[in-house]
Amino acid sequence: MEWLLYVSIAVIAVAFFILVVNISRTLRSLNGTLDSVAKTLNGLEGQLQGVTNETTELLNKTNALAEDIQGKAEKLNSVVHAVQGVGTSIQDLNTSVRRITGSVTSQLEKNTETVTQVVQWGNVFMDLRDRFKSKKVKDTEEKETPQRVRQYE
Repeated sequence: MEWLLYVSIAVIAVAFFILVVNISRTLRSLNGTLDSVAKTLNGLEGQLQGVTNETTELLNKTNALAEDIQGKAEKLNSVVHAVQGVGTSIQDLNTSVRRITGSVTSQLEKNTETVTQVVQWGNVFMDLRDRFKSKKVKDTEEKETPQRVRQYE
């Protein structure tokens, strides 16, 4: 039975040897994989650094653009307020013109008869003035005619 003990130890030794060889192969394969992962991580780190730099530049440009837009928005607000003031003034002017037009219209409607009489009297006055002028011209021509005739004689 002693030989069984030696065979068992030999089997255990062979099994241990096979285990060590397999673990060694696995560790070598794992070492290659870890080297590849390390190279990939180094490449990613470089790319990440580049992306970080570009992101920083983009953020700076975005901040400058935001400040510029804010300044222009403030200037635009003053223009909007000015236009709003002009619009309010025009609206007030329109209201005043409507009120005056309404007042004139109502007064005109109330005084339509008076206005008609004034126009008629104005026409009568103009007619009398025209008659007076034509009579005055006739009188002047009659007075001047004998003198002109005398001058040529």
